[in-house]
Amino acid sequence: MSKKLELTWYGKDKPIKPEPRILIKDDKNSNLGKDGTAENLLIHGDNLLALKALEQTYTGKVKCAYIDPPYNTGAAFEHYEDNLEHSTWLSLIKPRLEILRNLLSEDGSIWISIDDDEGHYLKVLCDEIFGRNNFINTVIWHKKHTRANDARWFSDNHDFILVYAKNKETWKPNLLPRTEESKQGYKNPDNDPRGIWASGPCHAKTPNEKDIYPISTPSGRIVMPPAGTSWRFSKIKFQELIKDNRIWFGEKGDNIPRYKRFITEVQNGFVPTTLWFREEVGDNQEAKQEVKTIDEVSVFPTPKPERLIERIITLASNPNDLVLDSFLGSGTTAAVAHKMGRRWIGIEMGQHAYTHCKVRLDKVISGEDQGGISKAVNWQGGGGYTFYTLAPSLINIDSFGQPVINEEYSPDMLSAAVALHEGFIYKPDDSLFWKQSVSSEKSFLFVTTRHVTAAYLQSIQNTMQEEEYLTIACTSFDSAAAKAYTNITVKKIPQMLLEKCEFGKTGYSLNIVHPPVYEEDDE
Repeated sequence: MSKKLELTWYGKDKPIKPEPRILIKDDKNSNLGKDGTAENLLIHGDNLLALKALEQTYTGKVKCAYIDPPYNTGAAFEHYEDNLEHSTWLSLIKPRLEILRNLLSEDGSIWISIDDDEGHYLKVLCDEIFGRNNFINTVIWHKKHTRANDARWFSDNHDFILVYAKNKETWKPNLLPRTEESKQGYKNPDNDPRGIWASGPCHAKTPNEKDIYPISTPSGRIVMPPAGTSWRFSKIKFQELIKDNRIWFGEKGDNIPRYKRFITEVQNGFVPTTLWFREEVGDNQEAKQEVKTIDEVSVFPTPKPERLIERIITLASNPNDLVLDSFLGSGTTAAVAHKMGRRWIGIEMGQHAYTHCKVRLDKVISGEDQGGISKAVNWQGGGGYTFYTLAPSLINIDSFGQPVINEEYSPDMLSAAVALHEGFIYKPDDSLFWKQSVSSEKSFLFVTTRHVTAAYLQSIQNTMQEEEYLTIACTSFDSAAAKAYTNITVKKIPQMLLEKCEFGKTGYSLNIVHPPVYEEDDE
């Protein structure tokens, strides 16, 4: 039997089972804008736990995911210690990528910034998670233009962006818009009513003997295709093109013939290349200047320029599509997505969620942020977002070493949390109290902290329709109640949840925000 080609490391066989926690709305830090509603989400918390919280609602709905994870460079910096063992780094990034894949729509894609320290390991891991057949390309981003002459070996002037599709067969990038510079090659010297055009050679590099023939120019000059080539067109086709004013012989009618291609006939944009220069998408220094407008004293060390994120979002999404960044950092992805008319979800674990992300996005919404791509897209403000934090762990261990429900959970929070664990949607019914959460038209979940008796079950049974099924999660119940009805299952919390995940664990963090950018020394 053939074995699967995959990356292995110490600890890979120890699966991480993060707790799916509920999200708690923070009205104080939300900014719903002028209309008072907002689909955008800004989440403060460990991004693995946050991604797990999103999985139920957003699976298959994210069109573009961009992440800029820690690069594991082995250097210590102000905000974090980027010195993780390779195995630890891989073990922590793997479950995040697995959930991100689940969140992608069938026509979605993920873009991952990385450098040489973990880039090649990450490529093999992504081949395993997303499928090698879904690998699109590796983009090289020209991140700085100066030479670091104090570098021990090479001056590091580029990063990589790995691009994977959820399904390569259904995914296709958008075209990059034409620039005014790209149109400079189109002219209309003969005042053709079809508009501006550019010309190309009429000869083919691979010669065809039958298409080697003399052509008479309007001036009477006889020309042949260049040596080793033939004309692109047959004699008959060539005459048809001349009649259609598709052949250009120069202003004096004496030049080698060239074929006219009108700008209206070419595709309205460019296919992206894999080499992105700083002149086109910005560099580290440009990104730093953008972030200085948020907090000039505590400048975020390694942001990405807005023009870089703009290109990714342009290629990977359309207006109103959902964009997600689970390593939000200084908030660049959310800010750019907002200005470009995309819906977005941003997750940031550190205080940057408040000091950088929130501040930046508030300025975007008010229209005060006129940096980055604002002028290019004529950004004037608008929109909003809802701020969320992660709920604490649902289950604690008491002084006797026994698992108990966290006292911080209100009845509504408990019901929503248990529903999330059990795969139900928390959606209380207005008429029947036990229709608290639903998984299908006939299947329901009811969570209660009361003691459940047989008589209590009977009162519920009397209101149930044929083929309806109910699961009751409670803190205790009579032994007789457990098997009283075939369409009602009674379970005890927290015992029913203990094997589902790791409760109380918060050590999933990579403990870092972004890789460093050292001060550049000019050559």
